[in-house]
Amino acid sequence: MSELWLNRIKWSDDGLVPAIAQDAETGRVLMVAWMNREALQLTAAKSEAVYWSRSRSKIWHKGEESGHIQKVREIRIDCDSDVILLQIEQQGGIACHTGRESCFFTRLEQGQWCAVD
Repeated sequence: MSELWLNRIKWSDDGLVPAIAQDAETGRVLMVAWMNREALQLTAAKSEAVYWSRSRSKIWHKGEESGHIQKVREIRIDCDSDVILLQIEQQGGIACHTGRESCFFTRLEQGQWCAVD
């Protein structure tokens, strides 16, 4: 496969683009991470989510340690080509490092952040 499709992405100055992982069946947003060119290329090749870890400064194959692999069904970009949307099948039902299905388990209620899931 030609890699010209990667040139359409508007990478940040540090060579990254935000990536949203969304459950392909339910539409629920599970997590947001970052990708560099190599991570996006690997994701497309493997059909499994591969991200760039900003804290560890290295490629991170989601689930490589936990077993909670994200099988990628579809890759999309937004209208500005500066955000990736991965429609995924989450293996094991856990996307968040806290052990929850989604990283978005905290909601603002009357001026307080409350865990709801």
